[in-house]
Amino acid sequence: MKLTKALSLSIFELNQPVITYYQLAVIVHNLYISKSFRGENILSIRRDYANSRNLNEVLNQLQDDGILDAFRGFPKQSVFSILGRSDATSGEVACSVDPFCYLSHLSAMEYHGLTNRIPSKLFLSSPGRNLWKNFAHKRMEKDLKNSLSIYRDNKLPELRKIRMEKIRKTIVNRHNSIHLGAYKNVRGKKLRVSTLGRTFLEMLREPELCGGMPHVLDVFSEFAETYLKLIVDEIDIHGTPIDKVRAGYILEERIGLNNPIFDKWIIYAQRGGSRKLDPSNEYIPDFSEKWCLSINVFS
Repeated sequence: MKLTKALSLSIFELNQPVITYYQLAVIVHNLYISKSFRGENILSIRRDYANSRNLNEVLNQLQDDGILDAFRGFPKQSVFSILGRSDATSGEVACSVDPFCYLSHLSAMEYHGLTNRIPSKLFLSSPGRNLWKNFAHKRMEKDLKNSLSIYRDNKLPELRKIRMEKIRKTIVNRHNSIHLGAYKNVRGKKLRVSTLGRTFLEMLREPELCGGMPHVLDVFSEFAETYLKLIVDEIDIHGTPIDKVRAGYILEERIGLNNPIFDKWIIYAQRGGSRKLDPSNEYIPDFSEKWCLSINVFS
């Protein structure tokens, strides 16, 4: 078997619309080590291990054969579209490029059917720089196992965070968060999206990324009763005191729902403070007496 055939078959086995330079390098590296694919020898491999020159040679061949093509909008020689996968969504492309990101905020609201608004941007959550690097190191150890040092000795590319400003015509809003986030993998797709409970928590934390607080309140009014257990469980486990105060006010005082957990959350209400329902808006003297919260919502 020829190396380019083994590479093409390996690439087509990926359940994703694009491949990064790092992902291609891992495939090339592993094929050079095994010198076989599906039990068939790859006769054209002469070296023990692949180096950067070998990687670029096969990349050029795959591009000449039309298997891969540079994906516009990303830094040069970083992301490549795969033949026959052009119908993928921007979210699937993003989740293929950044292995630690997921759809969040208004994009997650759209996915879960919580909003009738069509986001003009793609909203993603991804770990901050240092945490992302830690995750990348662990991923490389998983991908390359005992050959990681050999991979690095041969100057093959590291797993790095790739700049994403626009995918096709969609502007990307990649939100860096210290929270790892609760997400689910979408079956059959290279797509990750925040869970329903986490999506409601995001609405409280960054309403400006979720259509604004008036829209968030509308969404809570329409769907909170249906998903109350998921919302309460997520906020009780992962929410901060101010998250619980905001949720308690909206769910109990504004919507009129009942749950024993609200009696636990009320201890976080602080009198004499300047807490606000909408963290992105200024304080106003219209407030909830029970939850000690400025109701600073402007239509």
